Amino acid sequence: MGNQPFRILDCALIAIATGQKAQNLREFRDILKNIHSGSIYYHFWGGLLHPHFDEPEFQNDFAVWAARDLHDLKIAEELSIIDPNIFRDIDDLRQEVIEIIEERLYASEHVPWVKAGHEFHFIRSQIVIFDSGITYDNPRKLAEAIPKMSLGSIFFHFIDARRRTPESKNDFSAWLSGFNDKYTSMISGLDEIDPYFTTLNELRQEIYNVFNNYFKGGRNGKSA
Repeated sequence: MGNQPFRILDCALIAIATGQKAQNLREFRDILKNIHSGSIYYHFWGGLLHPHFDEPEFQNDFAVWAARDLHDLKIAEELSIIDPNIFRDIDDLRQEVIEIIEERLYASEHVPWVKAGHEFHFIRSQIVIFDSGITYDNPRKLAEAIPKMSLGSIFFHFIDARRRTPESKNDFSAWLSGFNDKYTSMISGLDEIDPYFTTLNELRQEIYNVFNNYFKGGRNGKSA
């Protein structure tokens, strides 16, 4: 983004059926090996935009299915603690899930099955982007706007951005880096935020806190 104005964009994740479903853990693993990467993305991140209320302790759709339908709390817990934010790309995340499932299959005397109607249906996502028409060329003004940003904007600029920016950065950090090291400490604060084990409301507040703390911070605030 450099020193170009920061343009506020919004987004929605459209769910697209893949037609593939798994009735047991082995089928689940086999499909997972070749499923569209957008499906893995959706089942890990989509819950932030479409939160589940029935299994709030489990962070992703795979873990929810394992707990609710397979009734396998052990693998549900192992899947739930996966943080997709730490993986370089979707294929590395895919491999981590596969390895967890294979370890469970190896240790189990039987392959866990679900009743008919409780299969895991693989969904993939298509992101739809909306331009708000709002831009900011001043980081302080951008900071003031953050609490009013939609949750879709927070998702797009902080989470989905990591798939788009060369160094897997959020859009705020990528934009601030174009100001000749002026906002290095703020960038560091933003980069330390893990957006996964949270809600978008909480994430928006964390982002705002980093901006707000910077501009309240004496010399840094005055120089902005």
